[in-house]
Amino acid sequence: MIETVPVSDHHNPLHRRRKKLDDTSIPELIEFIRAYAKQETLDPLRGVGRWIAFGAAGAFLLGLGLVIMLIGVLRLVAEEWPRSATGAWSWVAYLITLLVAVALLVLTLMRIKKSTLNKEPK
Repeated sequence: MIETVPVSDHHNPLHRRRKKLDDTSIPELIEFIRAYAKQETLDPLRGVGRWIAFGAAGAFLLGLGLVIMLIGVLRLVAEEWPRSATGAWSWVAYLITLLVAVALLVLTLMRIKKSTLNKEPK
């Protein structure tokens, strides 16, 4: 026959946990929920905003640099090949500049790794 011995509630871990929850006041619970909501919503959104701001600034500066570089290519072709700057061949300098821009675009698109766009950094 198995004998059962009554155990006092003071030694029962569930009783201690229940006592802790009962001692928590409503304002503390509300403060805890606010802190948790802030941690899980506002802080990540600030990080995303910062990420977008730096990305937009970088894209703008790279675009500006690309435009200046392509104008430089156009001027280089026009200066080094005088026949392309005037007359019936004036469109050739623009075509060469367009081909350089397309080559840079293709190179850029080849370097983008699609598998890493939606992954979190380690």
